[in-house]
Amino acid sequence: MGADDKKPRRQWRDYRTRAGGRPVKAFLDDLTDDELAAVVAGMKEVVERGLVAGKHLRGDVYEVRADATTRSFRVLFATEGRYSQVLLSLSAFEKRTQKTPPRELDLAEERLRDWRERGAVKKRATRPRS
Repeated sequence: MGADDKKPRRQWRDYRTRAGGRPVKAFLDDLTDDELAAVVAGMKEVVERGLVAGKHLRGDVYEVRADATTRSFRVLFATEGRYSQVLLSLSAFEKRTQKTPPRELDLAEERLRDWRERGAVKKRATRPRS
């Protein structure tokens, strides 16, 4: 067994709204095959290499860059879990300006706060041992 066998594997999870919607998945569903392939390749690179494959934006939010033939895309995400093994996709958009639009970054931070608040609610109460 190598040292890599002991590391928890990173995996992507989608942020879900309170109503169960998956905004990043909905965005990706509207892309062409070429565009989707570019985004998925960028996301796989983060799984394999970690945060060095992304770009830190602000606070706990990072971005994955993806360039398709004629358009560029970004997926904003955060890491969660004990070993940062969960890559939580928060927002995705077409990149049209040099800087990340502030509204996209604010939206990602808002969704991360919401996800964390609701995650704390879902924790099971521990039963006292007899």
